[in-house]
Amino acid sequence: MSSVVARRALFRASPRLRYAAGPTAGAQPTAEKEASKSALRQGARRDPELYVLFAVMAGVFTLAGWHFSRSPTSSTDEKAVTKITDSEPWKTGSSGKYQYHPGGDPSKGVKDAPSPLNEVVIPNVTLPKHLHDKWNKYGKDPSEY
Repeated sequence: MSSVVARRALFRASPRLRYAAGPTAGAQPTAEKEASKSALRQGARRDPELYVLFAVMAGVFTLAGWHFSRSPTSSTDEKAVTKITDSEPWKTGSSGKYQYHPGGDPSKGVKDAPSPLNEVVIPNVTLPKHLHDKWNKYGKDPSEY
């Protein structure tokens, strides 16, 4: 018996609170408007937890908007580094690299900036052949590791 009651409650249509927009949507008589407003008030009285939910969601969106307006997310992890003025290669006439002060401190010496391309440092290590064959993965199938 309880399953029949639960099924009816689950699949029963909720009462309409407003009329759908149509050709007479703006021309409602005052009695129909009042009935619509009273139905809306009754729905709000029936579910007062919706006011709390509205307040919580408004607060969450307000805090999220404030947070992202103050510190928006960025797509890179780059740090701002002050570079030496007029140290660009086309201004100095050299084919050198950009230069910067380490840590942005002008009292420290000038350093060349790293290359924008990826560099691979190959260590100067010699291994016996059997160890090299065992641990070197370059040029092998993944199944041979």
